[in-house]
Amino acid sequence: MIIILQPQLGEDAPETANILEYFRATPAITPKLHQVVGAQQVLTEIYLLGDTSKLDRAQIESLPGVSHVVKVSRPYAVVGRHVEDSRGAGFTYNGVTFNQNNLNIFAGPCAVDTIEHVEQMMKAVAEAGLQCTRMGAYKPRTNPYSFQGYGAKCLPWVFELAGKYGIKVIAMEITHDAHIEEINHALTQAGHPTGVMLQVGTRNTQNFELLKACGRQHKHPILLKRGFGITLDESLNAAEYLASEGNHQVIFCLRGMKTNLGEPHRNFVDFSHVPVLKRMTHMPVCIDPSHSVGTRERAPDGILDLCHATAQGIIAGANMVLVDFHPQPARALVDGPQALTVAELQYYLEDIDIARNAYVKRKTCAARQAKRQSTATATTTVATTKPAVKK
Repeated sequence: MIIILQPQLGEDAPETANILEYFRATPAITPKLHQVVGAQQVLTEIYLLGDTSKLDRAQIESLPGVSHVVKVSRPYAVVGRHVEDSRGAGFTYNGVTFNQNNLNIFAGPCAVDTIEHVEQMMKAVAEAGLQCTRMGAYKPRTNPYSFQGYGAKCLPWVFELAGKYGIKVIAMEITHDAHIEEINHALTQAGHPTGVMLQVGTRNTQNFELLKACGRQHKHPILLKRGFGITLDESLNAAEYLASEGNHQVIFCLRGMKTNLGEPHRNFVDFSHVPVLKRMTHMPVCIDPSHSVGTRERAPDGILDLCHATAQGIIAGANMVLVDFHPQPARALVDGPQALTVAELQYYLEDIDIARNAYVKRKTCAARQAKRQSTATATTTVATTKPAVKK
């Protein structure tokens, strides 16, 4: 059960303290305080953990300071979308808004290599009108002898270049809680020229200590990739780990499932789950077509498989795209064979725009159909309840 407090009440308000004390004295119930930082206001919520089946909802809503109560209908209480749940979704970070209605593109190299390549990529991203990019400083690899990323030593010049070209947010994978401190230190030293979205990769989806560490810090939003060999429900519980520690700025990323059924693609593309996730949770949904497809193969229609996969996610309502680009893919230290080139960026964005416009038209079409059905239902109701006329 989730108790939503009135907007003006913070965690230090007397009403908040009284409600917490009330439930601390209730047997088998543990209250946990959360604050949701939105673009316009900060909302305070209290999560009741334990057996809430015997609690009187009307009585709770009558407590001073309570706005309304949400009955939890899914195991992931914080990130889940529950019955009669009117909580707002989304957040704004460093001037960029992320929610279930808009779309942000993060194009960039999977791994940072040279200053020249990073600057070329950031310049191209900025000229294309984008505010976000991806830059991997820490790279977990299956082979222990493969390139593992340059780590903290590349952060100063990456952040400096981001500031130079007006990049607002960089998606950067981390593999250890120490990386959070390294990123914070480098940002401070550089004067905070940009923002960082912490990326938890598919191999760390069930690294629970890393999830807790990411959730405990509330400075950076988190991009959580679906685990490549676990169920969707298990991955959503990983997102709950993040949110349960207090960080509600979580984006869920679909990146394909590891199964031979997806061959010849690198992974089995799972972008049909975009609307499922939007229905089940409040999280914005990201797609990663690069790691799903993993090649630059082209269909007879002249369109890359990677572009087809991107369109599938966009036309289903994806809110973010994480995609590999590199100035010289043949020289990329990680995932060069799947990277698009800088020269292809404008084409890729135009293709996305076509799919996005189709999605918007589909929403309009669905709204018209819903209105027609509502009108038909109302007409039928009136017809069946109209009293008979006496002759």
